[in-house]
Amino acid sequence: AAQAQAQTEITIQHPLPTANSHYGAGAMAFKETLEKLSNGKYRVTIQRNDNEREMIESVQIGTLDFTITSTGPVGNFVPEVRAVDVPFLFRDYAHARGALDSEVGQSILAKFPSKGLVGVIWMENGFRHLTNSRRDVHNPADMRGLKVRTMENQVHMRAFSTLGALPTPMAFSELIPALQQGTVDGQENPIPVIVANNIDQVQKYLTLTGHVYSPALLIGSPALWDRLSAAEKDMFMQAAKAGRDANRAKVTADEESGVAELRRRGMTVTTQVSTEEFQKVLAPAFAQYEKELDANTLRRLRDW
Repeated sequence: AAQAQAQTEITIQHPLPTANSHYGAGAMAFKETLEKLSNGKYRVTIQRNDNEREMIESVQIGTLDFTITSTGPVGNFVPEVRAVDVPFLFRDYAHARGALDSEVGQSILAKFPSKGLVGVIWMENGFRHLTNSRRDVHNPADMRGLKVRTMENQVHMRAFSTLGALPTPMAFSELIPALQQGTVDGQENPIPVIVANNIDQVQKYLTLTGHVYSPALLIGSPALWDRLSAAEKDMFMQAAKAGRDANRAKVTADEESGVAELRRRGMTVTTQVSTEEFQKVLAPAFAQYEKELDANTLRRLRDW
């Protein structure tokens, strides 16, 4: 009974299936590590919640302890995060992970407390690719007029507008019905998200654009974090690192097997895309990002 009374319940929410998703892998590793390191003092409950904005707001007001979320809506709370969402900023996974784990990435996390949030650690979604139900996309011209669901993210929306598509922001929870009903023609997400959510059932074409690297974040509530001792914070950080590593390992595994799996499920996959052509068309958007975002942070991330 004394053991039960001493237990502290921790809740972590994320927007993907709890089993077999990269967020699920991260959350489970966080849970197992924290429960083990704390000798059962902390007991972690993992829940799914498709509304990322709602989760962030809940963490902010202290009704939720942690969320794993894409960066999509986070820029609305911590504007400095928008810098990591710029298209073609990172060359590959090694570049993205290294830059975000470095002092540059940590300097962005340092902006969270002033907004009533704790930026615990960078996690990962992966490089985003385009799917649609109307046509095979090989180049920017093929994107003209496509209604594409994007996250509620001004950086992403500007990129799609510049490419001639019609960005339609909506919560992830609304995506599948919108694709089924033809409210939007397409969407863009990393391979692990496309596989885990069976997007192949409502989309025929996949183009490996790799147009933007999509980080994720483990965000904590100051209501919990601020009452932890230094030793407890260290324990939570160890659990967060275990979660990050498991999350990234799952993304890597899904990337390796996912494209073949989507082909097997019947999607038409376009692998040859001219990155240079997309970057050329996006030049006006890049110029705008330099003005609107922190140009120094952009440069440091790009050159890392």
